[in-house]
Amino acid sequence: MSSREEQLALAQSAMQAGDFRRGLELAQAAIADQAGDGEALYMAAVASRYLDHDTDAADYLSRLHEAMPEYGRAWQEEGHLARKAGDLPVAIAAYRKATRYNPALEASWRALAELLVTNGNESDARIAAMQARRISELPRELVAVTHHLHEGRLLRAEEICRHYLRRNPRDVEGMRLLAQIGIKLGVLDDAEFLLESAVAFDPESIQLRLDHIDALRRRQKFDRAREEAEALHSRDPDNPLFQSHLAIESMQTGNYERAFELFDEVLEKLPNDVATLTSKGHALKTTGASDDAVASYRKAIAAKPDHGDAWYALANLKTYRFADEEVEAMRAQLNQGGLAFMDRVHLCFSLGKALEDRKEHADAFVYYERGNDLKRAQTRYSADAMSEELARQREVCTAELFAKNEGQGFSAPDPIFILGLPRAGSTLLEQILASHSQVDGTLELPNILSLAHRLRGRKAGESLYPAILHDLTPEQLSDFGEAFIEDTRVHRQGAPFFIDKMPNNFRHIGLIHLMLPNAKIIDARRAPMDCCFSGFKQLFAEGQEFTYGLKEIGQYYADYVRLMDHWDEVLPGKVLRVQHEDVLDDLEGEVRRMLDYLELPFEETCLTFHETERAVRTASSEQVRRPINRSGQDAWKPFEPWLGELKSALGGLAG
Repeated sequence: MSSREEQLALAQSAMQAGDFRRGLELAQAAIADQAGDGEALYMAAVASRYLDHDTDAADYLSRLHEAMPEYGRAWQEEGHLARKAGDLPVAIAAYRKATRYNPALEASWRALAELLVTNGNESDARIAAMQARRISELPRELVAVTHHLHEGRLLRAEEICRHYLRRNPRDVEGMRLLAQIGIKLGVLDDAEFLLESAVAFDPESIQLRLDHIDALRRRQKFDRAREEAEALHSRDPDNPLFQSHLAIESMQTGNYERAFELFDEVLEKLPNDVATLTSKGHALKTTGASDDAVASYRKAIAAKPDHGDAWYALANLKTYRFADEEVEAMRAQLNQGGLAFMDRVHLCFSLGKALEDRKEHADAFVYYERGNDLKRAQTRYSADAMSEELARQREVCTAELFAKNEGQGFSAPDPIFILGLPRAGSTLLEQILASHSQVDGTLELPNILSLAHRLRGRKAGESLYPAILHDLTPEQLSDFGEAFIEDTRVHRQGAPFFIDKMPNNFRHIGLIHLMLPNAKIIDARRAPMDCCFSGFKQLFAEGQEFTYGLKEIGQYYADYVRLMDHWDEVLPGKVLRVQHEDVLDDLEGEVRRMLDYLELPFEETCLTFHETERAVRTASSEQVRRPINRSGQDAWKPFEPWLGELKSALGGLAG
C-alpha cells in the first residue's frame, strides 16, 4: 500500500471513529501532495461538514466537482450540505445527480424521497423510496460492485462480482452488473452471453432486455438487436420507451422509414423529448437530409437550451455555421452553474467550432482546449502506456513469425481494411471504393479489436497479447479468419469485397495477416499537423482517448508511424499507403492506384463518389457527399501559436 493510500485509510478510520478533526488533517495532507486528489477532497468535505466548517466543505466540493464531475458521492455530499443549510431545491437537484451518477447511493435515494414528499412531489418520492428499498435488499457484495463500477474501479468491481457469482450463479442482478463491467472493459462477447443468460432466467425483466439490446448493438448485431426491440415493442406498442428503442434499432439495420415513423409516434406524445429529437436528427443526417436534421436539432435545443448533444450535432455537421445569437446562447449555458459534465464538454467543442468558423482563433482554441482537458481528465489515458503497447507489437511481430505461418490462416480475399488515424481521410477512401460495384462499404467493425481483447487474457496481471501470436496453431488462425468472415456477413449487401474501416486496426496488422493472409490493407495517412489538430478538434462518440491532448495525439501519431514502418519492413508490399494530400492533388490517379492494388477494374463511379447514395455514420458524413475539396487542409496554421506541445511530441514529423 502506498503512503497516500495509507494516509487516506487512516483518515477514513479516524472519521469512522468520529474523530473528524484528525480525518480532516490527514485528508488535507494528501491534498497538499496532490491538489486534485478526489478521494482526499471528498473526505475533507465530509469532515468539514461534520465539524460545521460548511464554507470549507463547499470549497472542497467545488474542487472535487472540477476534478471528478461525475462522482456520485460528491453530489450526495453536496445534497447533505444544502439540506443542512435548508436549501431544499439545491439539495434535491444534488441528490438527483448523485443517484444518476451512482444509482447504489441508498442515502441519496432516502433523502430524495423525504425531500420530495416535503416538496409535494408524491409520485417521484414513491419511486425514490422504492429505489432505496431495492438497494437495501440487495446483497452487500452487489452494492459494493455497483459503487466500484460507477466510481471507475472496474477491476475491483469485476473481482467482487465474479466471486459473488461463483456462489450465486443464477443471480440475474449479479450477471447484469458483470455484463456492464464487461461492456466498459470492451469484453462485449462476454457481456452479450451474460445478458442473454440473465434474460432466460428472468424473461419479464425490462431492464435486462434493454441491457441485452444495448450489448447486441455494441457488438453490431443489429438484426438481433432489432428483433429484441420488436419483441419489447409488441408487448406495449404505445410505450414511448419501447418505440424509441425500436426506432434506434431500425435505424441501425437501415430501415430509416420505420425509424422515422416510430420517432414521430414518440414525438406526437412527447413533442419536446430532446433525446428523440436528437436521435431523429442523427438519422436524418445519416441519410443525407441535412436541412431536416438541423431543424430537428434546433427543436431539441429550443426544448432544452443546455442540451449539449444537440449543439454538438450541429457543429459536427461540419458544414453548419452558427448565428451570432446561437454563439451567445452557448456562452450563456457554459457560464451557468450545475451544467452536466457531457453538456459542458459538448458545448466547449461546439463553441470552438463556431468561433473557428468566425476566424476568432484564439478564443476558439480556448474552448477546444477546455473541452479536451475535461475529456482527458475523465478518460485518464496514458500516452506512455499506449507507446509501450505499440512497441510490444514491433517486438513480437517479427519477420520470423510471419515466415513460420506462411500459407496458414483463412484464405478468403473478401476484406479490405482501411486503417490509420481518425480524421486522416479514411471515410473519403471508403466512399470512393464503396462506389465500386464489387465493393460494399460497412462500418468501423469492432471484430478485430474484440478478438485482440480476448487474446489478451490475464496472466499475473500481464497481457498475453501479442506474445500469444507465437503460440496460435494453424487451426486457430484459420478459425479466427473464418469467424471474422461469417460474423461480418450481416453488414454486407452481396458484393464480393467489403470494407472494414476501423482506424485502430493498424495496431493489429500482424493478427490480421496471420488469420486473413489474402486481405487487403490500405493505410489512410494525412499530413501530421492537419491530422492531429483535426483529431484534437473532434469529440468522438467513444474511444480515441489519445485525441484529448496535444502531447497525447502527437505522441500517438509518432508511434503509429513507427509501427507502420515496422509492418512495411516485416510484411513488404502488404500495405498500400494512400496519402490524403495525393488524393486531393490527383483523384483519378490515386483511385486507379487503389483499384490496381485491389485487383479491381476501374469504374467512373469511384470518381463521382459524392453522388453515391449510402448511409455514412462518421463525422465526415457531410464532407464526403461533396466533390473533392481542400477545406480541411492547413486548418491548423491559424492555431500555430498554441500548438507547441503538438510539434514537440511529433518531433521531426512536424516538418
